[in-house]
Amino acid sequence: MTSNTEEKHMRQRFLAATALGTGILLAACTATPAPEPAASGSPAPTQSTPAVSGSAASGTSAEPTSAPATTAAAAIAGTPQQVAADLDAPWSVVFRNGTPLVSERNSGQILELAPDGSARPIGTVEGVVARGESGLLGLAVGSGGDLYVYSTASDGNRVQRFTVTGSPGALSLGEPDTLLDRIPSASIHDGGRIAFGPDGMLYVTAGDASQRNSAQDREFLAGKILRMTPGGDVPADNPFPGSLVYSYGHRNPQGIAWTDDGTMFATEFGQNTWDELNIITPGANYGWPTVEGIADREGFVDPVQQWEPSGASPSGMAHASGTLFIANLRGQVLRSVPVSDPSTATDHYRREYGRIRDVTVSPEGQLWFLTNNTDGRGDPKPGDDRILAVPLARD
Repeated sequence: MTSNTEEKHMRQRFLAATALGTGILLAACTATPAPEPAASGSPAPTQSTPAVSGSAASGTSAEPTSAPATTAAAAIAGTPQQVAADLDAPWSVVFRNGTPLVSERNSGQILELAPDGSARPIGTVEGVVARGESGLLGLAVGSGGDLYVYSTASDGNRVQRFTVTGSPGALSLGEPDTLLDRIPSASIHDGGRIAFGPDGMLYVTAGDASQRNSAQDREFLAGKILRMTPGGDVPADNPFPGSLVYSYGHRNPQGIAWTDDGTMFATEFGQNTWDELNIITPGANYGWPTVEGIADREGFVDPVQQWEPSGASPSGMAHASGTLFIANLRGQVLRSVPVSDPSTATDHYRREYGRIRDVTVSPEGQLWFLTNNTDGRGDPKPGDDRILAVPLARD
């Protein structure tokens, strides 16, 4: 007969292994105080140490699991160089035909970055209501070059599609086509990350908008990851017929990324106990608000890694060659997680650049990350907010 502990570990291994085997590039709030000012200096990367749930350590994980083999793992290999500076509460950065575009949460502007780091607005998203964590949030680029935008309006969060005209240096934002609106919104927990998956579908993270119980109700869009066609329709193969809901039981998911084999990962803000890294499978329930973090409860999917909010608050996420890179706000750290062992992590630049909101991979293969010190919760320095780029090495 197995012990309770052995049985729990077996179940965790089974859940994680099942998720990895059935899974399908890119991704704030905790009920906690604002972060401390960033310390000076450039600390060396540190390896996170998994701990027993409930300990004082900053990160814990489910039992280590097997994962798809990768031929190369990306690693940070150099010193970050400034790409752009003096941005105002930036939230998302994407590339359209090689040109970087940045959303500013409060101004409602979408900026085009020039090779010299200067920024010019290509347009303003009309009707944006910036209050607390809401405003102009996630961006994604469709296969035809259209720009998809997640923002908060007076009647809720929405997903809109815009044409973009002109050439680099003179891009212009067209008229909006609203694909989805009235996603519950609030001054906190608005989700906001959007990205196209390898299946060509658009994935949207929606926070619980402080309506905790709605995360468990599939009739509400709050507290969910949504999946839609590029035109805003419900895909025929979504897990719940006629519904945009792809997964549920989320508090405030803000990062989504896919590995080379199609496995989907998502980051999530917890409340006061655990922030999460989850493997997302269609139709799965991730527990909020019934559970938070690794709970070993029947019917809920446990995260593959969790962190105390003081050391995390994970927002955007990107994948490169077998490594997940996660931007963290309150923890003021860029974190790398090997896909081959998602229960482990390495920390980079802790408190060196302040709050980090988003991370992506440039067309040249560099890792870009976006600071968020001017959003009202950080400690801005001269030049904030900024985008930095660092080379990646492939083992």
